[in-house]
Amino acid sequence: MDRLEAASCSFVSVTQAFNTSSSMGRLTLNVLLSFAQFEREVTAERIRDKIAASKKKGLWMGGLAPLGYDAHPDPNRRELVVNDAEAETVRRLFGFYLEHGCLNATAEAARKVSLRSKRQVFASGRQQGGAVFSRGQIYRILTNPVYRGLIRHKDKVWPGSHTAIIGDELWDRVQARLQSASARRRGARNLIGSKASVGFSAPLIGKFRDETGDPLTPTHTKRHNRRLRYYVSNRLVTGTSDPSGWRLPGPAFEQAVASAIADHLEELAGRHAILRDVSAKESIGATSKAQNLAASLRESGVSIISAAIASGEVSSRALRIRFDQSSLAHVLGLASGDIDLAVLDLESPFTCRRRGVEMKIVAGERQLTPDPVLLRALRNAHRWAAMLKGGAALRTIAHREGFSESYVTRILPLATLSPRIQEAIVAGTQPLELTLETLVRTRLPLDWASQEKRVGLTS
Repeated sequence: MDRLEAASCSFVSVTQAFNTSSSMGRLTLNVLLSFAQFEREVTAERIRDKIAASKKKGLWMGGLAPLGYDAHPDPNRRELVVNDAEAETVRRLFGFYLEHGCLNATAEAARKVSLRSKRQVFASGRQQGGAVFSRGQIYRILTNPVYRGLIRHKDKVWPGSHTAIIGDELWDRVQARLQSASARRRGARNLIGSKASVGFSAPLIGKFRDETGDPLTPTHTKRHNRRLRYYVSNRLVTGTSDPSGWRLPGPAFEQAVASAIADHLEELAGRHAILRDVSAKESIGATSKAQNLAASLRESGVSIISAAIASGEVSSRALRIRFDQSSLAHVLGLASGDIDLAVLDLESPFTCRRRGVEMKIVAGERQLTPDPVLLRALRNAHRWAAMLKGGAALRTIAHREGFSESYVTRILPLATLSPRIQEAIVAGTQPLELTLETLVRTRLPLDWASQEKRVGLTS
């Protein structure tokens, strides 16, 4: 009727006294619409009441059967029957979570033993399921009361007519562990071997996003009895494989942010641009406070100013930070309205490069600091080349230096690099992407000019 009215058309029935071109016809239409809506709502209420009453009796009211169960072969019986093979999968998932206490570890353990989700085949021939378990699927299985022999209806559960797969003791232990994990504040777990009573912290939690808008989520891993912290694009935490996702070492990223903010404050303080429309005396006081805060950031880290960070973004070339004006004023000990708006926005150069599994972060203006790994390898290459010229055998050099022959063989060619490349390594002005790994793995030409072009050392 709305479409007909929008097109300035009337609805006329030739078999009934129904004509929307007249006032009586429109009244009839409205009366019929009211009764239709009334019948619709009454029908919906009766269906909802019927489902609630049936679930209260412990009946399964249809839908896809959960993993571990199948619908009863008799369509007139509203029950679930245990699927023994799938029930064993459910029990193993509960056992894995109780063993590891972590959804990610549980998903990985399930993947290693080839556990798969329930495979559903529909009447149309379409199939779904049969894939590896995600964290979300495992969580829903661990919290589904149907495995305890219960039927859930909204926020209530009732004893079901089906057989339980999980015993009460195992169910209670898993729920208690899930509850304790959800109640624990993220980024507040204790570091192994840490002397700090406050333990593990992530001062930049919830502050930064990558260039796709995905939040950088704090996470950690254990290696050699040490807990290593990272800030990871959220899509990687949820199990998505994406080469564009970020995985930044936590301490290095926090130090980079602290250094970028310190540089920002020192640059503005040097121009007396912290405050706006104030006297010289007030400006000098604000400059001193900004310089003191910058020094504290370099010494104590970003945690002292993290509350003032409203938002941030990390991209392959820049680090952008937006400060909350009142919070920043509080940290600086200044009046909020006096702070110049230019202080609230920061953009700093940001670059990452890999050395093996390690990610090195360079934020702010680059300082000419030689790479110690490259420098040591270059020094060894010249020393070993001199030993070869003196008549020492390669095996003798490797044995004397405590390295394998293959390693010495890979490092020796560095002594014949272009002089410009070697000077750049010594001065620390080589391209950020130039690491020892790239040098030894790249087949460099003999021509020095071609070498410089290959490694990105432009004129």
